Amino acid sequence: MATMRSNYIWFDGRLVPWEEAQVHVTAHALHYGSSVFEGIRAYATPRGPAVFCLREHLARLYASCKIFRMDLPYSPEDLAKAVLETVRANGHAACYIRPLVFRGAGSLGVDPRACPVHTVLITFEWGSYLGEGVLEKGVDVAVSSWRRAAPDTAATMAKIGGQYVNSQFMVVEAREGGFTEAIALDAYGYLSEGSGENLFVVKDGVVYTPPLAAAILPGITRRCVLQLARDLGIPVQEQPLLREALYVADEAFFTGTAAEITPIRSVDRIPVGDGRPGPITKRLQEEFFGITSGRLEDRHGWLTPVNP
Repeated sequence: MATMRSNYIWFDGRLVPWEEAQVHVTAHALHYGSSVFEGIRAYATPRGPAVFCLREHLARLYASCKIFRMDLPYSPEDLAKAVLETVRANGHAACYIRPLVFRGAGSLGVDPRACPVHTVLITFEWGSYLGEGVLEKGVDVAVSSWRRAAPDTAATMAKIGGQYVNSQFMVVEAREGGFTEAIALDAYGYLSEGSGENLFVVKDGVVYTPPLAAAILPGITRRCVLQLARDLGIPVQEQPLLREALYVADEAFFTGTAAEITPIRSVDRIPVGDGRPGPITKRLQEEFFGITSGRLEDRHGWLTPVNP
């Protein structure tokens, strides 16, 4: 993240230089986390950069805004055009895209409704989220002491900025313990997700993943991986999973826009399978990166070309 930088940021309808995209210190989102956001990637293809699942990500952004009672003054079509405009203006061959909708300066009461709603689109080049080489080697993770929220305490289907304090607790605890990432349990003790990724477990040729009721974000990459598994004839099941399912799994992996498909090689210092990425994980990676790189047919229409 130290190299996060580009030339322009789209801010409330216009491109502004990176240094000029500023907000006041009394912005409501700074004090209370009253923002919603998305993470999107644009991939380099032979025909130029292409945004992965742009429509799906913007649909989730609008759903998060609806849950959080934030009215956007732009249509999804407007924002889609703005995303492409920003990627072009910054000259990216591939990049990470961060749409952010937040409550600005207006009131410091907890009720955010007196504060204006701002919309920004940030793009910058970002490699592997969990470190170099992890897509090939996998990561070491720990089950966190921090649990995901109970269903009546937070809106886990929405990607709300303030809710990621929970994720910060998780990942800091994990890294101070010598791990790369953490896995949370839900309020009932079942597997939930990573600090910023969805979770998959493979056992006896079947791909398992926790359901939405396990306080997970409805991941876009998660949805795509489920589709790819079905395409390949791999059985998939969404169901509650016990913690010990990780210890006896043949394979396990994270999915997410930033993490893409990252293998898990150990959990709580117990190797997953033989401690190396397994065949199903590799097969799904090959299919996913084949599509995003343009080497394989975009049969589900997931890619939106940046250049007309």
